[in-house]
Amino acid sequence: MDIVGKITGIKYQVLLKEDLKEIKIKNFDINQMPSSCLLTSNKHTFAISKWVSPKRTRSYPFERVYNTLHISKKITVIPVVKDEGVRGDRDFIQWDTVSLMSLLDVFVIFAYYDNAEKADNKITNQEFNNKYILSKIKEIEQYHSSALHWNLNELNTNLHKIIDKVKSSYLIIEQTTKVKLHNPNGLDNFKEKIGRDVSLFMAFSRDKAQKAQSREFVTQQRKESLSTLSKTKVTITNYLGGQYFLTVDEIKITPIKVSLIEGKHSKNALLPSKGDIKDGLLKLILYSNLSEVTANGKKTKSEAVLNLTSSKLKGAITSSSTKKDIANFFTENNFSTQQIKLVETIFAEAEQNNFIIQIRFSK
Repeated sequence: MDIVGKITGIKYQVLLKEDLKEIKIKNFDINQMPSSCLLTSNKHTFAISKWVSPKRTRSYPFERVYNTLHISKKITVIPVVKDEGVRGDRDFIQWDTVSLMSLLDVFVIFAYYDNAEKADNKITNQEFNNKYILSKIKEIEQYHSSALHWNLNELNTNLHKIIDKVKSSYLIIEQTTKVKLHNPNGLDNFKEKIGRDVSLFMAFSRDKAQKAQSREFVTQQRKESLSTLSKTKVTITNYLGGQYFLTVDEIKITPIKVSLIEGKHSKNALLPSKGDIKDGLLKLILYSNLSEVTANGKKTKSEAVLNLTSSKLKGAITSSSTKKDIANFFTENNFSTQQIKLVETIFAEAEQNNFIIQIRFSK
């Protein structure tokens, strides 16, 4: 089953907000800051988040970005490349990551690591070049066009320079830590394949994403508990000219609609962690804004669903359940005040943004 849809714009209201720590720009150090925070200068306040890898499936970067979405001006710092050594992974930034951030009106700072420590046969505790990131923040502070314009301009004018900085920094890290890293020719190949044109970067990333999508299609993730048609391909086109090649956890099909279901599961707690839930919600921002949806080429309506399951639960509720049924579910499962507040908040977010949340038992 292949699902195809379009996104012409993003409308979404965040309710599961966090109180972000406020940091003054004069005290800013990207390596010391929380994963998401507020950054203030004399004239501006930004929400800023940081990724620890360019790969979206590592360390829940979507949660970090989600925590900043309620602030008008948002910045996220993403390493262009992360090399852990020849015994570890080397990940590269993808076009779809940049495209998604642009859709969410998030300014991207393409960053690089210039310090690390040795841990066995790998490197760890990698640190960004803070001076460079600070200079880019100050540029954004004076920038009056959209995040989309900034991101595309950075790709066109700055990405090659950053890759050169990545290459030279990792050569120094390799020398100082005595840890063998991946062949730097791979960085040259990456630089050559993405070219100096965004369309080449899009094509290169699209090919890699389609291959990753095909791999994930036959892989059941550790934290997913599936009960319907699973691992269905979803291809999303958008007004930026880019495409997302995603794999939705589950689908349910009726004659009038297809339900796109993201699944988060917990074996040891009544609910998945808040981080897991936010990771799922960010995907729901996409699925709840789809239009012109087709399933195997046939036009259909779509519905976005976040399915939260646990082996500790009894029964089930949804965000459209009656107040009485929800209250009885809380009582039967002995939910704490904090858990009740969390569910009420995400149910309100689902209602506000026209999607469904299911909470139920599953092994």
